[in-house]
Amino acid sequence: MGLRELKKQQTRELLSGTAMVLFAEHGFDRVTVVEVARAAGVSPNTVFNYFPTKEDLFFDRQDEVVAHLAGVVRRRPPGSSAVDAVRADLLAAVEAGEPTVGLDPGMTAFWRIVADSPALRARLLELGERSEAALAEVLAEESAAAPADPLPRIVAGAVAGAHRAVLGEIRRAVVAGEPVEAVRTRAREAVERAFGLLAAGLADYPRRR
Repeated sequence: MGLRELKKQQTRELLSGTAMVLFAEHGFDRVTVVEVARAAGVSPNTVFNYFPTKEDLFFDRQDEVVAHLAGVVRRRPPGSSAVDAVRADLLAAVEAGEPTVGLDPGMTAFWRIVADSPALRARLLELGERSEAALAEVLAEESAAAPADPLPRIVAGAVAGAHRAVLGEIRRAVVAGEPVEAVRTRAREAVERAFGLLAAGLADYPRRR
């Protein structure tokens, strides 16, 4: 990484870190971009150069989240279905307490901010839709589906929807103050049951060419 890229990364981290402190203290909807800029010692235009909207400032890893499911399916081992790949990845994330899942105690405040903000809940839904669309593209490509074939989009909706629902249950329980290990156990069981049902009908989809 060159000096210019390093400086950009540092500025980006400064802005997102400063914003998170303010959001945690006052709530997302009550903090303005001008206030974030002032606290970070930069101009509002600098903030918008890095983050086009305030929601982008909060969800600063959104591109990774949107691409995640498609990447998991694309990288799956031979002989593994899309459902198998997503189930294995989700179980591993639940066990490891991967931050975006919601079981990391340090992320409770993050998800509480989301729960309290209609704007952030709307953005989270949008990110889920984009993730689902990216997954559908991979399924269509690997199954050699015709452009008008709705099956890849339908399957992506089922798989991504189950994934999103599990994460939603985890986050609601943790924000409500339930013990992390109890939530982890319940989530593990939910993943096995839900994805077991999906796998019963999608065990060989998509077939790898």
